[in-house]
Amino acid sequence: MAPAIAVVGRPMVIWDFDRTIMEDDSDRWVVTEMDLTHLFNQLRQTLPWNTLMDRMMEELHSQGTTIEDITNCLNRVELDPQIISAVRSAHTHGCDLKVLSDANHFFIETILKNHGIYDCFSDIITNPSFVDEQGRLRISPYHGSAHGCDLCPPNLCKGFVLNRIQDLTCEDIKKRVMIYIGDGGGDFCPTLKLSEEDHVMPRKDFPLHRLISKSSTPIKPKVHEWTNGKELNKILIPLIDLVSPTDG
Repeated sequence: MAPAIAVVGRPMVIWDFDRTIMEDDSDRWVVTEMDLTHLFNQLRQTLPWNTLMDRMMEELHSQGTTIEDITNCLNRVELDPQIISAVRSAHTHGCDLKVLSDANHFFIETILKNHGIYDCFSDIITNPSFVDEQGRLRISPYHGSAHGCDLCPPNLCKGFVLNRIQDLTCEDIKKRVMIYIGDGGGDFCPTLKLSEEDHVMPRKDFPLHRLISKSSTPIKPKVHEWTNGKELNKILIPLIDLVSPTDG
């Protein structure tokens, strides 16, 4: 008989960003606020998403838009106070919080810092971005080559990333419970990588929730639906207490 898995420490909480922490989509927010919608729609069918967003940043730079302008645009993003409260409470409870998102690092970091919760996260795993020597924001895909997953977009397989996190956090037969919070289709692959001890929190009536509901593959983690920040906050913190070892 295989030895029982010992759960240790507070859970790890992995958050998607767009339409999870942020109510809107950060890429589309910038495209709309910076008046790039027409060009974006023109190129949408011809370029991969990351290349398209990099092209949008090139357009902004050609117009004389500075990094400070983009930062100011991102600083206009509002976050639900209940989401901010949930993040802070989970951090205060001793959880390891990570962002796993198909947005990009600059957008996520800027928004989290503006709302004072950047330091609550131990890692932001997303498409890389940097400011080049000309002062232009560059955005590139997380995966530089094919990852072989049919469920995920070519630039980022979240299931691959989750497996890597699991490998790094597993010690013999001990493990930390994972709580995965997301909304999109790209969150389905990592959901399938979770175990019976883990939990997934899909946003109700969003793609992840629909994929879980109709999945022919058994969903191992316990499923907790949420609709808005208030419901997420109400579910997450008691769940953290429930799954945390009493000695942890």
